[in-house]
Amino acid sequence: MNIDEILEEMDELLDKSTSVPFVSHKKIVDGERMRELINDIRLNMPHELKEAKKIEFDCQRILNEAKLNAEGIIRKAEERAQQIVSQEAIVTEAKKKAVDILQKAQTASTNLQKNAALSVAQMLNDAEATHNKSLLDIKRTKEKLQHTLKASPALGQNPQSAQQPAAQNAAPVTKKK
Repeated sequence: MNIDEILEEMDELLDKSTSVPFVSHKKIVDGERMRELINDIRLNMPHELKEAKKIEFDCQRILNEAKLNAEGIIRKAEERAQQIVSQEAIVTEAKKKAVDILQKAQTASTNLQKNAALSVAQMLNDAEATHNKSLLDIKRTKEKLQHTLKASPALGQNPQSAQQPAAQNAAPVTKKK
């Protein structure tokens, strides 16, 4: 069963449900059946949404790895700088190299993080576009269904419209003082 069929069944469940007395826009719905339908939707989510969640997880993992790599590079650079500083003859050269290594590590870290963030943004944009397309398809299907219901008098009649004339003919309720 695909999502469109499940949504159609949810629509039918709402159409067949009875109205709450004195509040025509509220319905009594079979909660257990509605929960089954919602679970069916979750099980039949489009592959793109599941893939987007996986991509988001992978992107977070990549960002964390990039951060750990950057920290490791910086730590190695600092250790190397300390080793060089300990040698008196080349103290000045060691400071220059340490600064250069730190700058390169920070630049590499920044570049890794930027690239990972750009990749995540693109993946999220793709997932959003897929989600929006799915929503648009659902709206179109729903509009077609409503158009079909309006076009066919036998199909367009719902329990509410059948109950309204009876409610209008009922005697008014009077309050006792």
